[in-house]
Amino acid sequence: MPAIEKLGAATRDKPLFSPDNVTVIFVLGGPGAGKGTQCANLVKDYGFKHLSAGDLLREEQDRPGSEFGELIKTDIREGRIVPMEVTIQLLENAMKATMDREGKTMFLIDGFPRKLDQAHAFERSVVPSKFTLFLDADEEVMQARLINRGKTSGRADDNIESIKKRFKTFVDTSMPVVKEFEGQGRVVKVDAVQPPEKVYEDVQAKLKEWGLNPQIVQVEQEQSYAAAA
Repeated sequence: MPAIEKLGAATRDKPLFSPDNVTVIFVLGGPGAGKGTQCANLVKDYGFKHLSAGDLLREEQDRPGSEFGELIKTDIREGRIVPMEVTIQLLENAMKATMDREGKTMFLIDGFPRKLDQAHAFERSVVPSKFTLFLDADEEVMQARLINRGKTSGRADDNIESIKKRFKTFVDTSMPVVKEFEGQGRVVKVDAVQPPEKVYEDVQAKLKEWGLNPQIVQVEQEQSYAAAA
């Protein structure tokens, strides 16, 4: 993934992309809500490009010579939110690289925005989102999932101490994002306590209400590829 060259994205005064040409769907939910699983399904069936803010940050923290690596590593370990300028720039860089390399213009961004100022900055400087897919699950379910995942994931934050911090961070900072977008009529809420297959059925039904189905998305992707060729 391209490294951070400059941190101009979060301070730009107008969007880099038009929502008529670039589609972004934010995917939010507490840690362990199943964001990665549902994004993988949507990528397979709808042709979206999946960008995980967490994965991009973990890649950057391990990139040799990164001036932000230690900061990212410490914030992730402590359950804190990495400065939005860093995250937004990583997302913008990844979007540009995908468009240049694959011609795709439809993105699922999961685990972001985690605060209202992040949401405002991204939509102001990169592109307004179409809507937010919110996977709703209670704390007990998510904690059990993460503890189980931690047995094999190797992730430093899949331990009980970090999990509790991440839950609190999500409730305190990310739920206001969901509430604001909900007030704007831009939230698709799905019960994520159900088995993953049922969750995905509900996600597909909700996307259809927004005019998105596999056939339409695939045609749009083909047209995007043709235009880029």
